[in-house]
Amino acid sequence: MNAHRQWVAFSTILRKEVRRFMRIWPQTLLPPAITMSLYFVIFGNLIGSRVGDMGGFDYMQFIVPGLIMMSVIQNSYGNVVSSFFSTKFQHSIEEMLVSPTSPLVILSGYVAGGIVRGIAVGVIVTGLSLFFTQLRVEHLGLTLLVVVLTAALFSLAGFINAVFARNFDDISIIPTFVLTPLTYLGGVFYSIELLPEFWRGVTLLNPVVYMVNSFRYGILGVTDVNVGLSLLAIFGFTVALFLFCLWLLQRGVGIRQ
Repeated sequence: MNAHRQWVAFSTILRKEVRRFMRIWPQTLLPPAITMSLYFVIFGNLIGSRVGDMGGFDYMQFIVPGLIMMSVIQNSYGNVVSSFFSTKFQHSIEEMLVSPTSPLVILSGYVAGGIVRGIAVGVIVTGLSLFFTQLRVEHLGLTLLVVVLTAALFSLAGFINAVFARNFDDISIIPTFVLTPLTYLGGVFYSIELLPEFWRGVTLLNPVVYMVNSFRYGILGVTDVNVGLSLLAIFGFTVALFLFCLWLLQRGVGIRQ
C-alpha cells in the first residue's frame, strides 16, 4: 500500500473515531463539562475563597490548569480504551488486520482520535473556566505541546488497557484504581511544595505531577518541577509506549488469542 492509500486509511480511522464521540456527545463531552463546572463552583468559589493564594495566584486560578489537564487525561484515555475494545469485542479489528492497512496506521488513527477528544474536552473546560476566573497564557507553544503529548501518552495507555482487557469490566479497573488516584494526587488541587519532605519525594514519583506542573507553567508561569526535564520525560514515555503498542499490534497480543 503506497503512502497515499496509507493516508486515506489513517484519515478514515480518525474520522470514524471523531464521529463516534461526537455522535454520543451526551456521554463523551457533556459529563466532563458538568463535572468540571462543579469543581469550579465548589473548590474554586466556595472553598477557594477560604484557602487564599497559592503559588502567587488565587486558588481558583491555580487549580484551573490542573482541572483542564485532568479532563484531557481522562478523556483521551477513555476514548481509546472504549473504542478499541469495542472493535475487538465486535471482531471488526480482524477485518482491519487482514486489510493492507499497516499496524502503524491503525495505531496512529486510534491515538489521533484520543488526542482530538482530549483536546476537545480541554477546550470546553477552558471555555467554562472563563466564567469563573481570568486566564492568560504565558507560554502558548509550551502549553499546546504539553497538552498534545499528554493526550497522546494517555491514549497509548488506553490502547494497552484495551489490548489486555477480556471483558467490559476490565476496561474500568485501571481508570478506577490507577488513573484516578494518580490524577487526584498529581498536584491538581495543591502545590507539592506544601507537602512534608517525605511525601513530596513520594509525590515526585507520580508522572502526572510533571504533566500538570508543565501545563500550569505554560498558562500561569509557575511550577514545582523542572519543566525541561518534565518535557523530556513525557516525550520519552510517549515514544516508548508507542513502540510497545506497535509491537503488541504487530504480534496480535490480546487480539489473536
